[in-house]
Amino acid sequence: MISPKNHSSKFGLLVLLLFALFLVNIALGSVHIPIEAIFKIILGDESVKSAWTYIIIDYRIPKAIAAILTGSGLAIAGLMMQTLFKNPLAGPFVLGISSGASLGVAFLILGGSALGLSAIITPGSWGTILAASIGSFAVLSVVLLVASRVRDAMALLIIGLMFGSLTSAVVSILAYFSPAEELQRYMFWSFGSLGDISWSALGILTICYTVGIVLALTICKSLNSLLLGDSYAQSIGVSLQKSRFIILIATSILAGSLTAFVGPIAFVGLAVPHLIRQWFTASNHWVLMPACLLGGAVLMLICDTLAQMPGLEFTLPINSITSIIGAPVVIWLLIRKKKLLF
Repeated sequence: MISPKNHSSKFGLLVLLLFALFLVNIALGSVHIPIEAIFKIILGDESVKSAWTYIIIDYRIPKAIAAILTGSGLAIAGLMMQTLFKNPLAGPFVLGISSGASLGVAFLILGGSALGLSAIITPGSWGTILAASIGSFAVLSVVLLVASRVRDAMALLIIGLMFGSLTSAVVSILAYFSPAEELQRYMFWSFGSLGDISWSALGILTICYTVGIVLALTICKSLNSLLLGDSYAQSIGVSLQKSRFIILIATSILAGSLTAFVGPIAFVGLAVPHLIRQWFTASNHWVLMPACLLGGAVLMLICDTLAQMPGLEFTLPINSITSIIGAPVVIWLLIRKKKLLF
């Protein structure tokens, strides 16, 4: 089996790209700040303009870190989903898990006035995180229950899409009866944004992210075994029920918490595992896990840099940029490679 050491040059390139894109991400924006001033701010030099310090420390760096957490977390969630369902089209968004998180947040934001929760509902609050996690956990639980009865992968995929349509319909009904202010708040949340995260909110997100990633790393051996079939996995002592439960928990924590803070982000969880498999030509999850973690972070930093439209005063919805940038890449890979590695 190929170990991470065999791909040291590719991992090194990803790490260099990550650092370079992080600096580019915090250097670009509607306000031009010289690169020398950025390094001084990072090093704690107080001679720089206070406005520049505020922009870098309290806005751009938290946004860049949020992009890294979002891209890597969704990529890991997508990798686990694709291995669990043995389906290259599985992912937090396609199987309705992100839609479930959106439904949980919609119940809080759009149903806030009816439930008397408007005062405690703010993006990034524990209530929003809990609602998004419960929503994603509920949808993934139903999908897993159906998966135990339906063996056909395509049928399972269609069922996941139907769950996504069902949750969208419920959100539409809630939106129809909601006041304009709450509807506007939910619409802005659904566009996806990395720029509304404070350091305190980032701390909460980091805790959820760390728990999800640690759980994912503990089941690398089980994920490798699942690739060879359930019978083989059981023959070497892997508990299928325990493994599926850990994957369920890790995915719902990652997809739920990330969706709660930055809104629904399409495509990253689906595309990054495929892009990494094509590049690394590996199926070992001890290689794929760190590679997807770095690759997802790199892709999200690229998308966020493009979304903030350097030199202009407005920012495009990050959810749209991830699809516009990523979808053609996967189509190109399919045409070039004829098929996806899995």
